[in-house]
Amino acid sequence: MNDLYSIAYNPDVLSCLANLSNDEVFTPPDIVNQMLDMLPQELFKDKNTKFLDPATKSGVFLREIAKRLLEGLEDKIPDLQERIDHIFHNQLYGIAVTEMTSLLSRRSLYCTKYPNSKYSISLFDNVVGNIRYKRINHNWINKKCSICGASKDSYERSTDLENYAYEFIHTSQIEEINKMKFDVIIGNPPYQLGDGGGKGSSAVPIYQLFVEQSMKLKPKYLTMIIPARWFSGGKGLDSFRNQMLNDKRLRTIVDYFDPKEVFPGIDLSGGVCYFLWNRDNPGICSIDNYIMNRKVSMVREISHSDNHPFIRFNEAVSIINKIKIKNEPKFIDIVSSRRPYGLDPKLVLDKSGPLKVYSYPEDGYTSINNVKQNADLIKKYKVFITKAYGERGAFPYMVTGKPFIGFPDEICTETYLSIGSYDSQNMAENVISYMKTKLFRFLVLQQKNTQNAAKGVYAFVPMVDFSKPWSDEELINRYQLTNTEVDFINTLVKSIE
Repeated sequence: MNDLYSIAYNPDVLSCLANLSNDEVFTPPDIVNQMLDMLPQELFKDKNTKFLDPATKSGVFLREIAKRLLEGLEDKIPDLQERIDHIFHNQLYGIAVTEMTSLLSRRSLYCTKYPNSKYSISLFDNVVGNIRYKRINHNWINKKCSICGASKDSYERSTDLENYAYEFIHTSQIEEINKMKFDVIIGNPPYQLGDGGGKGSSAVPIYQLFVEQSMKLKPKYLTMIIPARWFSGGKGLDSFRNQMLNDKRLRTIVDYFDPKEVFPGIDLSGGVCYFLWNRDNPGICSIDNYIMNRKVSMVREISHSDNHPFIRFNEAVSIINKIKIKNEPKFIDIVSSRRPYGLDPKLVLDKSGPLKVYSYPEDGYTSINNVKQNADLIKKYKVFITKAYGERGAFPYMVTGKPFIGFPDEICTETYLSIGSYDSQNMAENVISYMKTKLFRFLVLQQKNTQNAAKGVYAFVPMVDFSKPWSDEELINRYQLTNTEVDFINTLVKSIE
């Protein structure tokens, strides 16, 4: 076996691919092996175990599984070539995401792009072996694919170009892809596709479709590495989040807030995670948080509902529980939804007028006739804060933009959220003092996994008395936070000057 791998196995090649910044995210071999370590290792000693990678790109998952099977089956199938042939023909299967990745995956696994050639370490009677690629068409309805949400303008292409209609999620008869039962489905699916919105920059998530489709095959074990933004739901992810977090078969989540700890060359807002779903052994979930190269583990319930949102960080659980005990009203109840004043997003602002409008890229003015909702707030004091605020790099973060006062006769577009209504400037300033505390923004961070900071990110924030200003010292005493809890908050959140 050592002779085989000295010829066929070069771990640096796929590690280099994993560092590339590309739409197709390649998984580093060390992460693959961490995912494989979550599985019962007896699987690699059973010659009947079948594995499927439904979104193979570099072939690294199948290759690392092959290494474990070659070792695990040595006693059962002593002859090396016989063992290789059995494993590659009967236990390892892949569905490539593109024609190029099918060739790359076969090269990684069979040591040749064409496993019916003399160069293949296990000879097949066809050119694909057990790694297939089939070009599929999108199902266009109103210029979008009804299955994956891709934009027709972007992805309807000639046959000589990839159209990214992934076979695994574009078939209603998933059992027909491979007429067999898989014990393990594992992989790193594509993450998103452009949906034609936002002047071409908008994208719809698709990784959840691979997870859901995998579950339909009812494997014993399912593990995938995917973006972590599903923790807080959002575009196309609310139902997926609720399904996952309320599924007792989800037994392990390994969460990296900084995606560069997994994918050094990828900018993936919200972090990345991998999980283990165990069909036959439901129970509570083990969560491993990796923050700044530090691991914190906890076994806990993870169910999600509007009244009990999912808590991402293990070290935040005790803090949030102390706040919940007080059973105070919720700050989210005074936070506006999108388009606080109902202004048409296509409205052209004037250079002057009775109402000042805070907007992006520049402020302007308009008349009261354009206000479609919350007109009763116009003559009040309000607090405005940006609906999006992005940060990169290491903690601590600001988490939110700086809140500011909306004076009477001032409103805002959907660039901002409008918070509360007050009879005096002093009360609005007290609200801002609360919003600038580290604890306030720490609680926001528990629901804010991307730059989007819409109403839902305030779910954990309690309401307080705004007749007075607030400081972190007062809040620490109010909720009886320990020094350890305060240190954790300070690690993640920095002061607003």
